[in-house]
Amino acid sequence: MACAASVRYPERWERTSPPVEVGERLDQRNEANQLHDEEHLLIRGAQEGDRQAFARLVERYWDGLYRWLYHLAHDRHTAEDLAQEAFLKALNGLHTFRPGTNFRAWLFRIAHNTFANHRRAARPRQPYPEDLASRDEGPVEQALSREALQLLGKAVARLPAEFRAAFLLRAEEGLSFRDIGEVLGVTEETARWRVFKARQKLMSVLAPQLDREKP
Repeated sequence: MACAASVRYPERWERTSPPVEVGERLDQRNEANQLHDEEHLLIRGAQEGDRQAFARLVERYWDGLYRWLYHLAHDRHTAEDLAQEAFLKALNGLHTFRPGTNFRAWLFRIAHNTFANHRRAARPRQPYPEDLASRDEGPVEQALSREALQLLGKAVARLPAEFRAAFLLRAEEGLSFRDIGEVLGVTEETARWRVFKARQKLMSVLAPQLDREKP
């Protein structure tokens, strides 16, 4: 009987194998876990003095951090300087990072403090460039015309700094409201409210344009 059951189970399992999309989700989850484990090893190595490990962390987070600072500072050179300064502060403060917490949020918190210090001493900001660097287009961007995207970029630039910072951490970096709160030094509910208000303001600007583009 045990032998017969051992034959039937594989056959039944084969007939009820998960659909492709389930397999894809499992692959994505495994990949995310692998990246998390790799990041943990890099952080531990960097804390132990491995400069190559820290260089890998810089490589992993440079684009996102620079892009966020660019949105805030409106100047490429300033964003580069702030990103470099933030990474140097992170390197010097690695011993204060608590394993198991969100390294991305910790790093962006350092960058936000760096930007805040710069802003207090900076000259009036320069005009916002229209050729803003961004990620590959997603579904929303693909649905918008070039004119609407330019309008979106300008609308984001006009958001109050605290709304813009929270919105971009959510939209571009995918941080949780709790992590956004930690980055900006506010409560989770305040972070959620700032993102909501930012979206509300952006939609009020984009709505007329989207109505015109409807077939």
